[in-house]
Amino acid sequence: MKGEIAIQREHPTPASEPVDTLSATRPFLRVQGLKKYFRLRGGSFGLAGAYVQAVDGVSFVVATGETLGVVGESGCGKSTTARLLMRLIEPDEGQITLQDRNVGGHNGMSLRTLRRQVQLVFQDSYASLNPRHTMAEEVGFGLIAQGIKRAEARRRANEVLELVGLEPAIFADRYPHELSGGQRQRVNVARALALSPQLLLLDEAVSSLDKSVEAQVLNLLIEIKNRLNLTYVFISHDLNVVRFISDRVLVMYLGKVVETGPVEKVYTAPGHPYTRALIASRLSMDPSRRVEAAPVAGDLPSPINPPSGCRFRTRCPFAESVCSLREPPLEAFGDDPAHSAACHALIPGSGHSRAPAPGGEPSTRANGAPK
Repeated sequence: MKGEIAIQREHPTPASEPVDTLSATRPFLRVQGLKKYFRLRGGSFGLAGAYVQAVDGVSFVVATGETLGVVGESGCGKSTTARLLMRLIEPDEGQITLQDRNVGGHNGMSLRTLRRQVQLVFQDSYASLNPRHTMAEEVGFGLIAQGIKRAEARRRANEVLELVGLEPAIFADRYPHELSGGQRQRVNVARALALSPQLLLLDEAVSSLDKSVEAQVLNLLIEIKNRLNLTYVFISHDLNVVRFISDRVLVMYLGKVVETGPVEKVYTAPGHPYTRALIASRLSMDPSRRVEAAPVAGDLPSPINPPSGCRFRTRCPFAESVCSLREPPLEAFGDDPAHSAACHALIPGSGHSRAPAPGGEPSTRANGAPK
C-alpha cells in the first residue's frame, strides 16, 4: 500500500540516535521495578501527606512484534503504567529499556526519540482530539512539531488516514464533532501512526465503542500490526477483547503484577486466585451456566494503605497466615516456564498448606481442586 511504504521509509530516526534492528526473539521493551507513588497534599482523616501507591515494582518484557495484554480492575495501575512508559509522568523508581537502550538518564535515549518510537492511543476518542483541528491537521500536528513542512505533513496525514480506512477526500477536512466514535478512534490511531512508531500503547482504545464498531477497530489494529511490523501493549478491562488480540497477558492487582503468561495458558489454566476470579466473572452466553455467587468478594483495598504481604489476601478464599507475613514473588509454575504467578499456594515450601512440597509435583489444590 502506498501509505504504508511512505510511513515506513520517509520518516527515519535521526542519525544521532540509531535504532537497532532486533530479531523477534529479543525483548523490544524491558521494564524493571517500575514504581510511582502520588502524594496526597490535602484531605481529612489523617490522610494529608500520605501516598497513593499506584504502581509498585512492576516488571515485564515485551518481545518484538508481540501484543501484550494488560488486564485488571479499575485502579490497579494499568493506565498509570502506560503513562510511565511514555514518560508523560516521571517514575519514582525503575528502569525502562527500549531496544537495549535505557530511557532517560545522562547517556540514555532522549524523550524526543522515545516519543517517535512509542505512541499512545487514549480511551476517549473525542476528548483526545482538538475540536479546532481538522482531521488532517490533527494527524499532521506531530509531524509539524518534528520539523516537517506543512505541505509534506498534509500529504502524509492523507496517506495514514487512508491506511486506517478513512477516505481523505471525505474525512481530512472534517472536525471531531462531525465524525462517529469509531471514526474518531481511527483518527487517533492514524495520529499515533503518523510518526512511524514501533510500539503502540493502546489504553482502553476500544472500550467506549459499540460492539460491532469495536470488532472493526480490533481487526484494523491486527491488520496494521502485521503490515507495519508493530509491537502492542494493549490495556483493557474486557477479558474477551484481550484474549482475542493478545499473545501474552499480564494481570495487575493494586499496583502489582500477580500473573503473566501466554494468553491461552492464562485463560485455560490460571494460577493466581485473582486471575481465576476475573476469568470467572466473564458473562456467559450459556443460560445453564449461571453464576450464583460473585467470583471475588469484598471491595478493592485502598492503594494508600494496601494490605501487608499478598495484597489480594483480604479477598482471597485461600488466604493463610503466611500471606500476610511475606509478599509472594512472581515465579513460574506448572509445565510452562513462561507462565508465572505471585501466590504462596504455588510456591514449593512457602508454608502455605496448598503449596507443593519442595522438589515435588505441583499441588492441584492451588487451583481450587481437591488434592
